[in-house]
Amino acid sequence: MKAGVRKVGSADRGLLPEGRLTGPMPWVLAIMMFLTVLAAAAGLGLGNAARSLDADVGTRVTIQIVEANPDRREAQARAVMTALRGISGVIAAERIGDEEMSRLLEPWLGEGGLEAELPVPALIDADLTPEAYRSLDRIRAAVARVAPAARVDDNAQWLAPLAKLITALRWLAAGLVLLMVGATAATVVLAARASLDTHRSTIEVLHFMGSTDVQVARLFQRRIALDALFGGAVGLIAAAAVLLLIGNRVGALGSELLGSAGLPLTTWLVLAALPVGGVFLAMLVARITILRALGRLL
Repeated sequence: MKAGVRKVGSADRGLLPEGRLTGPMPWVLAIMMFLTVLAAAAGLGLGNAARSLDADVGTRVTIQIVEANPDRREAQARAVMTALRGISGVIAAERIGDEEMSRLLEPWLGEGGLEAELPVPALIDADLTPEAYRSLDRIRAAVARVAPAARVDDNAQWLAPLAKLITALRWLAAGLVLLMVGATAATVVLAARASLDTHRSTIEVLHFMGSTDVQVARLFQRRIALDALFGGAVGLIAAAAVLLLIGNRVGALGSELLGSAGLPLTTWLVLAALPVGGVFLAMLVARITILRALGRLL
């Protein structure tokens, strides 16, 4: 039996003669890992964006004082600020200043648009506790008592279609990851069966020398694991380069929503773990495939 084990070890390189730089399997696995990492990064990035969106505007309301008379508009804005400070569940209330309003309206009104005596509403942002947000009608009534021209807008209601789109894209990314995992497993199955058919005579000789099915399967398992490790590393490096390039382009846009879809360190650690998981998947699939095929041969 010991002689058989030594023979099996010396035959390791001969069973899968394709080199990792010339054989098709590692490059196919590299492409699969590249697409898997991109899909996983998209899903995780969208998850970060959804959490950031919920934290920023999930329980926030905007109060507009729509009053043409500037004096009455200013008086009602001060009355609303005073009323909000006395309402339980209001975490913070902030009046949008003229400079911020000018920056927000500049794309539509041009530079100095607020100086044209346009009746621009006064805006107040208020952050609420979840309990206060669920009883938004109470806040609307309190605001209406002191400012008849005020209108309370629920930011989450306006952003609900965007939140649904992000959720749908996250599910799509998760589905793509599962599809790529299945495709990777199928690739390993095909490679293992093809290698087994190619080296059928060698395996029969090893069996005559006393090698067991498990020992023979380990040869394929080890070589396929090396191919998967090489392909996974190449795919991860290529995907990381693409993600860094996209991240730089998104950062140049200055969009807060797109910027919130960035990838923190924990997400990069998850992505780096994908090739390791791919190696274990390839080893497991190769082992099961070879053992089942050898069982049918004998």
